[in-house]
Amino acid sequence: MKAIPVTAVPSVEFDGALIRKLSQSGPRYTSYPTADRFSEGYGYRDYLMAVAGLRTRGAPRPLSLYLHIPFCESVCYYCACNKVITKNRDKAAVYLDYLKREIEMQGRLFAGMNQVEQLHLGGGTPTYLSDAQMGELMAHVRRWFDFAPDDSGEYSIEVDPRTVSVERVHSLRRQGFNRISLGVQDFDPEVQKAVNRVQPEAGTRAIIDAARAASFRSVSIDLIYGLPKQGVESMERTLAKVIETDPDRIAIYNYAHLPHIFKPQRRISEADMPTPDARLDMLALCIRRLAGAGYNYIGMDHFAKPDDDLAVAQRQGRLHRNFQGYSTHAEADLVACGVSAIGSVAATYSQNVKTLDAYYALIDKNELPVARGTRLSMDDALRRTIIQMLMCGFELSVEAIEQAYPVAFADYFAPELERLRTLEQDGLVSVTPGWLTVTPKGRLMVRNICMVFDRYLGAGADMPRYSKTI
Repeated sequence: MKAIPVTAVPSVEFDGALIRKLSQSGPRYTSYPTADRFSEGYGYRDYLMAVAGLRTRGAPRPLSLYLHIPFCESVCYYCACNKVITKNRDKAAVYLDYLKREIEMQGRLFAGMNQVEQLHLGGGTPTYLSDAQMGELMAHVRRWFDFAPDDSGEYSIEVDPRTVSVERVHSLRRQGFNRISLGVQDFDPEVQKAVNRVQPEAGTRAIIDAARAASFRSVSIDLIYGLPKQGVESMERTLAKVIETDPDRIAIYNYAHLPHIFKPQRRISEADMPTPDARLDMLALCIRRLAGAGYNYIGMDHFAKPDDDLAVAQRQGRLHRNFQGYSTHAEADLVACGVSAIGSVAATYSQNVKTLDAYYALIDKNELPVARGTRLSMDDALRRTIIQMLMCGFELSVEAIEQAYPVAFADYFAPELERLRTLEQDGLVSVTPGWLTVTPKGRLMVRNICMVFDRYLGAGADMPRYSKTI
């Protein structure tokens, strides 16, 4: 494994007592306003107006594309994604036809300003599509959008190692993907059985090796802590194996057990769930082991090698956060295709319908399948900027905010600054007239800090729908 200088790791401090005191339900801020605040009053025609606004603005920015493939062969009990569980491959063929029609509609809409620098395929399981179907899809996307060269564009796909072969990984690289993300969750067999995702370690390693051999620019591994049957010892073993595979990025998500919302989670035995203290011990272990292995703490659940594009973007102030997590393309408008997909164009968000029948019906009417969304007010845009700064760079410049928006920061945010005093006393933030800085101790709890600036949380937000901040 290539040595990485530990000195490159920015400081993040674990304080279990403080986390126990302050952890609460709250948004993950992949958008602001968050998706639960989107309105059905925003529809297809509003989206058309947003794209028209991009044309009048001139000098179009590069685009980011997201394609949602909802199908999975079997259900993982922890999963909270919008998915369709089926072994009937004909359903994917039908969906692919409609997805290609939506891509064409979006391509026509963005004609002349369709330069793409980022592509992400998520789900579900994108590799549920056959190799031939994926080839057709990628060729179709390139027919309607102009992609930046491989060495500058970021083209990623989520892969379930159980569904792909070594040969398929090489084919994905030839089809244009240069970043690959593997769902692992946990290597422990008992944990895998408890969440209905049995995934032999040897198969996962073979796919990682294949990605290296195929010259993927980045290999990312997803883990989850807080799953049934997990403990500190099993997590230690999993982390050792993951570090040995030398991924460029590691995401370690806190499992949000919300069985009242997500039906598959009802199959998990409450008796198998780790205690809150055990979850915190696992988190502390993850931070300690990954820092010791030389990974930078990016924020939230993400770690990356110091020379990875995410870490570089963070150091250069270019890091961004969107519906796929952290991103290096801060200025890109996000065009999203597929059932339930969420996009961000100009000062708007839009989400597609969530069922296949509704999706097909609207495309048959030659309408983009937009179900809901929101148009950002100046206040929304301002607060989104603040939350982005805190989530991505752990600080904000008051002067920069006042230059970008017509506000006197101390006056406009007087109530928020007052609430921040409590967090400052707890050691999470440092507040001065010119800067708001998240401390190393506060970085793990940056969601709590961002919630101070969320004006919707006091306006009927359904807090039980959110996961715990830690």
